[in-house]
Amino acid sequence: MIVDRRIDDGTPFDWGRTSADYARYRDIYPPEFYRMILDRGLCRDGQRVLDLGTGTGVLPRNMARYGATWVGVDVSAEQIAQARRLSESAEATRGIEYHVSAAEDVDFPDDSFDMVTACQCFWYFDHATVCSRLHRLLKPGGRFLVMVMEWLPFEDRIAGASERLVLKYSPHWSGAGERMHPIAIPDCYQDGFELVHHEERRLKVPFTRESWNGRMKACRGIGASLDPEHVAAWEREHMALLKRIAPERFDILHYAAMAELRRI
Repeated sequence: MIVDRRIDDGTPFDWGRTSADYARYRDIYPPEFYRMILDRGLCRDGQRVLDLGTGTGVLPRNMARYGATWVGVDVSAEQIAQARRLSESAEATRGIEYHVSAAEDVDFPDDSFDMVTACQCFWYFDHATVCSRLHRLLKPGGRFLVMVMEWLPFEDRIAGASERLVLKYSPHWSGAGERMHPIAIPDCYQDGFELVHHEERRLKVPFTRESWNGRMKACRGIGASLDPEHVAAWEREHMALLKRIAPERFDILHYAAMAELRRI
């Protein structure tokens, strides 16, 4: 269980409680998301990559085909168990290495990696600790790539309605109200890194009612923090909402953002 006063006003959450739904419903990044990475020459062609907060291994599993060697770490043992299960199910991803570890505790020899990635997890870090550790783990000139993909509740009617229902059940949830913006990089990274590229794009992500319900249920404000009775009540209300306002298949407007830092 994680308690962080910066997140949800300190409401406890545990990604292990929603790992099964996370594995089923949160592998949703569209091809354009991965193209943003590949077009920068990153996570490919023999590079050794450490993926922080890997969750169920979404980034390594989808990018292993491009020739990088991946190591994924996550603080949740249940998330890592799902990552291993999913990676073993396909020959192309069986070589991915996974470890249970917080980003602040990763322990590899100096200059072990060409790249470190942090997708959908950067805001959880103790940045003073992480930036020092990554500077040691990355080779000189190595890259630290931070990425997010968030729905846009003020621009997408369905996303906005779903978000309001999350807040009804989880009023302290701080994941609401996203607008498109560059990723903010804390000042502590200025000592050992330089920002060499940032990019933000709007993306349409396809869903069915079931898969969007599953995606929302696997968010921190529902599956990772509520008790099973309240998760079930939220899900009943959410599915009824979707039947009223959404066709069986639809797109949700998101934005993707990346920030590429070079180790100096």
